[in-house]
Amino acid sequence: MNSSWVFLELLFPFMVLIGFAVGYANGAVGMGYGVISTSLLLTTGVAPTIASASTRTAKISISLFAGVSHWKLGNLRRDIGLPMILPGMVGGVFGAYLLYSLSQYDIKPFIAGFLFLTGLIVFFRFLFRKQFSVEEKPFSKSRLGVLAFIAAISDAFFGGGWGPITAPILILANKSEPRKVIGSTDAAAFFITAAETITFIWLLGVEQFRWDWILALVIGGGIATPLAAYTSKRVQPRFLGAFIGLILVLTNLWTIASLLF
Repeated sequence: MNSSWVFLELLFPFMVLIGFAVGYANGAVGMGYGVISTSLLLTTGVAPTIASASTRTAKISISLFAGVSHWKLGNLRRDIGLPMILPGMVGGVFGAYLLYSLSQYDIKPFIAGFLFLTGLIVFFRFLFRKQFSVEEKPFSKSRLGVLAFIAAISDAFFGGGWGPITAPILILANKSEPRKVIGSTDAAAFFITAAETITFIWLLGVEQFRWDWILALVIGGGIATPLAAYTSKRVQPRFLGAFIGLILVLTNLWTIASLLF
């Protein structure tokens, strides 16, 4: 038996806890699931394509749980989520094919740098605002589509990126409460993730997937998601936005440091 399989089987309860943590992060702040899960799986020696494919498969159920939970709590705006679905699905298919065909390390530093700077802007904008009020305004459908296409490519290609790209940029537009941005992008993620997974199945075959990892993520994330959606509804927008920025800064600072040193 492959040593990485033995390692993961012995640590299955720990993997469930990881699934809970990343599921909570995804539901509460709209990001972290793919990036963290894929990174941890890569440390066991699994190929990047298999890591991303397995994480995408687990995220189908988690994004469904998150979407339903946010919908029940009133955290959705259809005019945000719906225009992102089709372009996001196309981008996800394209990103999965790129990962299958090319090395993922060519543009990763640029993506990490972009997300790091975005995180800084989001963090300082929300943390130091004495007052926070949002007048709900419509987003441009074409811009939502372009954003979804780019974010979905990153999501499939790097094993994560849908939330870290879509949520901060839409929050910075100041046209919606952070909780509604998070809920809407989480709900749209179900369709994008499904398209990515189907593409990986077609390219790789289901026998290549890490089903032990997928099961652990689904169990842990399924428990965490309703609690996370409730958190995003209750936490003040100022602190939720600042926390999103902080998560972006820390995760991408780690990525940049690992690439440099």
